[in-house]
Amino acid sequence: METKRAMVAILISMAILVGYQYFFISPPPPVAESPEQSQEPAALPSSSTVNKSPTAVSNTAMSTLDANAMEIGSAARRRPAQDIKVETSRYMAVISEDSGGIKSFRLKDFREERALDSGMKELINTANTETDRELPLYFAWGADSSRVNGSLFEADKFTIKTTPGSTDVVSMTSQASNGVKISRSLSFNDESYLMELVVDVQNTTSDPLQGAPFLSMNNRPFASQPDNSRLFTGPAVMLDGEVEQIKVDDLLEKAREIKGNLGWMSYEDTYFMCSIIPDAASNGTQNSVKISASDNDKVASVLIGNADLIEPMAHKQYHYSVYVGPKKLDDLKKAGHDLEKVVNFGWFDFMAKPALYLLNFFNKYLHNYGVAIILVTILIKVLFWPISQKGMKSMRTMQKIQPKMAKMREKYKDDKERQQKEMMLLYKTYKVNPVGGCLPMILQIPVFFALYRVLMQTIELRHAPFMFWINDLSAPDRLFIGFDLPYLGGLPVLTLLMGASMFLQQKMTPTSGDPTQAKMMMFMPVIFTFMFLNFASGLVLYWLVNNLLSIAQQYVINRQTD
Repeated sequence: METKRAMVAILISMAILVGYQYFFISPPPPVAESPEQSQEPAALPSSSTVNKSPTAVSNTAMSTLDANAMEIGSAARRRPAQDIKVETSRYMAVISEDSGGIKSFRLKDFREERALDSGMKELINTANTETDRELPLYFAWGADSSRVNGSLFEADKFTIKTTPGSTDVVSMTSQASNGVKISRSLSFNDESYLMELVVDVQNTTSDPLQGAPFLSMNNRPFASQPDNSRLFTGPAVMLDGEVEQIKVDDLLEKAREIKGNLGWMSYEDTYFMCSIIPDAASNGTQNSVKISASDNDKVASVLIGNADLIEPMAHKQYHYSVYVGPKKLDDLKKAGHDLEKVVNFGWFDFMAKPALYLLNFFNKYLHNYGVAIILVTILIKVLFWPISQKGMKSMRTMQKIQPKMAKMREKYKDDKERQQKEMMLLYKTYKVNPVGGCLPMILQIPVFFALYRVLMQTIELRHAPFMFWINDLSAPDRLFIGFDLPYLGGLPVLTLLMGASMFLQQKMTPTSGDPTQAKMMMFMPVIFTFMFLNFASGLVLYWLVNNLLSIAQQYVINRQTD
């Protein structure tokens, strides 16, 4: 009987205890909390961990942090997140209170397509983003950014419109339930594509906390590419002063982690880029970047700073610069941080940069990059005129002495050594060089490749019109004639004119006495025409003008030597 009474008393006591806990102590469930947000936050560091010195934490943090993470985002939402609309003279952006990331970024000075009504160029579009942490500029502090849930950052304003010469700032704060207070401010300069991000991590607990900062830049290919894009698209980093580009195909096989003295990380295509630049003074010089790619062409780049120990009631600030805009040398140089190194013209960079300067100089006064290309071509031709003149005269003289050379070959056909000696004597008598005619072509090859990179890669030519049907010097020329041509669409008039000019130039150029070689040379215009069909019309324009100038030069030489 006593045993039964004891059992009943225990059951009644348990029922009272559970009922009291349920009805009086348990907090109400958070409002509109998603399954992802309902995950338990990571545990606080134990006393044995937090008592380590900053040096010891720095050396062992990444292995320890995973078990003792402190991350933003575990606080329940207090109200629905709102958008902050930003407008400057150069762009329009939307910042979300969801994790403080960027939802949209459109450039005012660049169109999406050639059509005037195609709208502003969109560099960040997160319409199909599934989670808050996929927003660019998502920040986390702790052990692993992949386990951090989105949180509400309450903003101090929801509309920003800068005026010329001004700068405005939006500040946002999120109070995490684990005692870490995250504040972030993003400043916008009316005359620059560069934004400044400051993140303040404050420890409001009575125990030291340790963690590392994570700042991500998730990107997809920008909506439109050049019609003939043969250039790089994907992530890039500047490590130890050198730019390294990472192919997306390689990332699909295996993610990359890059450590060292990181200048910046970015995602770029032919004309535009999104970049994060860590501040060495606040973040340290030794950072790392984790870069991965998914099947839907999404590239996730996460900048990871050094591990830090934040004492009770203390805070740590992290400073970043963010560039979202065109790969235009003037803008990149003004932004600083060696961002201009992302514009690389390859081996012929030393020739391409002056050519680009000349293009911009002429366009400044003529307001037409097509005319600027013509003037640059004329200037290059003038510089090479003496060498070309000498080479063409040499070829003309070689053509005149072909009968003498033929007789000499026949006369000494059984004595090759004597034949070679007499040939050299003949060259000396008429003061010709057998390879002199090839020298101008050889010298112009570097110029051609330098201009090729400039005209294919320079954003100044994007959607830049010339005249008539040529409305984009960065795209192949096509004149639409009422119906589509197979594989072409429109008629490549400029390319056909280039091929015809090259054929005329070949007819006027003196050839050797070898009929087989002469026939092969006559095929060159056909080969070049097919090769240039999908080249940028600006490059075709350069080659056409160069051919016409060569024809005029050859005509003058032929008249002088007749």
